[in-house]
Amino acid sequence: MTVDAQPSARPGSRGTAVAGVLLLGAAVAVATGVYAKVHEPAGKPLFDLGFSGTLPMKAWLTTAAVVLALVQLTSALWMWGRLPGAGAAPGWIGPLHRWSGTTAFVLTLPVAFTCVWSLGFATGEPRVVAHGIAGCAFYGAYAAKMLSLRVRGMPGWALPVLGSLVLSSLVALWLTASLWFFTQSGIPHV
Repeated sequence: MTVDAQPSARPGSRGTAVAGVLLLGAAVAVATGVYAKVHEPAGKPLFDLGFSGTLPMKAWLTTAAVVLALVQLTSALWMWGRLPGAGAAPGWIGPLHRWSGTTAFVLTLPVAFTCVWSLGFATGEPRVVAHGIAGCAFYGAYAAKMLSLRVRGMPGWALPVLGSLVLSSLVALWLTASLWFFTQSGIPHV
C-alpha cells in the first residue's frame, strides 16, 4: 500500500485521513499523560535489565533508541532519494529502515513503563515536565505515523512530517533525561 493519495480518493478524503490520524495520535498522547498523572506512582524501580540501576538503564536505552532513530532518518532520506551523494538506495535499506525503527520503539518501552509506573507524570521541575510532555508526544506521534502507513488517502507530506515529530520528540526525551543524567553522573555508568 502506498502512502501517497490514491487516484480514486475523494477530494475531502485527504483532510479526513489526516484529521483521523492526528486525532488518534493526540488521543494516545493525552491518554498516556492522563494515566501517568492519575496513576499512583510505585515510587520504586521495577527492574534494571542488568544495568547498574534504573537511571543508567533509562539513559542508555534512550540513547540507543536515538541512534537507531538517526539510522531511520538516514535510511528514509536515502530511500526517498534525498541523501546527497548516496545514489540509489540498495535493496537492504528498506528492511534496515523498518527494523531500526522497530528496535528503537521496543527499546523505549521499558523506559516508558518505568517512568509511568514508578514515577508518574511529575510537575515539580520544568525539565521533568518537558520530559513528560515529550514522552507523551513521542507515543502519540509514533501511533499517528504507524497509522498513516496504513490509511488510504494520506497526502505525500504526512509521513515525513509525522516521522519528524517522532524523531523530534525522541530527541527531546533524550535531551531532558539521558543528557541530563550523563552530565550529572558521568557517561561510564552502565
